[in-house]
Amino acid sequence: MPSRSPQASSKSRPLSEQNPPPVWFGEYLSRLRDTYAPELPPPRQFPDPLGGLIRTILSQQNTRRVAQRQWEVLTATYPQWEAALLDGPDGIEATLKSAGGGLSRMKADYIYGILAHLQEHHGGLSLRFLREFPHTPEGHEQARQALAALPGVGHKTVALVLLFDLRRPAMPVDGNMERAAKRLELVPAAWNSHKVERWYAEVMPADWETRFALHISGVRHGRDTCRSKHPLCPQCPLREFCPSASIFELGEAGEREPSELEW
Repeated sequence: MPSRSPQASSKSRPLSEQNPPPVWFGEYLSRLRDTYAPELPPPRQFPDPLGGLIRTILSQQNTRRVAQRQWEVLTATYPQWEAALLDGPDGIEATLKSAGGGLSRMKADYIYGILAHLQEHHGGLSLRFLREFPHTPEGHEQARQALAALPGVGHKTVALVLLFDLRRPAMPVDGNMERAAKRLELVPAAWNSHKVERWYAEVMPADWETRFALHISGVRHGRDTCRSKHPLCPQCPLREFCPSASIFELGEAGEREPSELEW
């Protein structure tokens, strides 16, 4: 039997072995939480996880204020999701447009597709059945697969619903977290968002609270401090671990062009 090539063997290894977390990873987690989320906000309390899923879809490439306005208009127009299913994607699109915000057609198609799928495959417009899976690794995977089977629902949306609406230890990684992780060289710059999310899922403790805390604090860190442009390196709680800090500070002093430093 021919042996596997070193390249194939490397690709089959867990990401946490290919790229082990640094010795200061635990300090990284505690500093983020102490700085940005010393008191964790409560998770979302939608009666049905379907509401959480649709609210997550509305938040994509939208500000929180616009997404909330769209949600309020959508639920006022359709007190029951059956009404949205009957109205079809054109009606849902018109409702979203009336609330402002972008990508109304794409989101209308996603919402309608999910509702139609649930009606056809589950006989009703609800995701409450996801709460029936046990809180075990096997149950978490069953819930993940059920969400991933819905049309238009990608890995990041799946992870957000698992974490926020089902209190399962998923590890969603948004653009703010990914940017900061690459600047800290926790993960290679060439990795895509899915690979970064898988790495975090492997190296993070498997409890819900720790992962919820990292998501909340990591998003706030990237949004408020480790910003895409002009990061606030001097006040960063992770500065001593960050090989990018000195580069950005040189750029601010005019020794590098800012465009070279924005990643």
